[in-house]
Amino acid sequence: MGMVMVKCPQTGQAIPTGIKTDRESFRQSPVFFARTRCLICHTDHSWFAREAWVDEPSARALHRGAGSLA
Repeated sequence: MGMVMVKCPQTGQAIPTGIKTDRESFRQSPVFFARTRCLICHTDHSWFAREAWVDEPSARALHRGAGSLA
């Protein structure tokens, strides 16, 4: 499981949307529009699902581990 993330248009930093899912489920979900309150700039950001990604800590750890084997 991971957190759906979007980019803050004002700072360019990744912000959590509060939606927890896995990458495959999110990829298969219908296209949708949502709003998220930004913890960085304290404004509401509107976003489409195609602009978001799922940040899964376990996938990041796997990717780093695979890179260290090379």
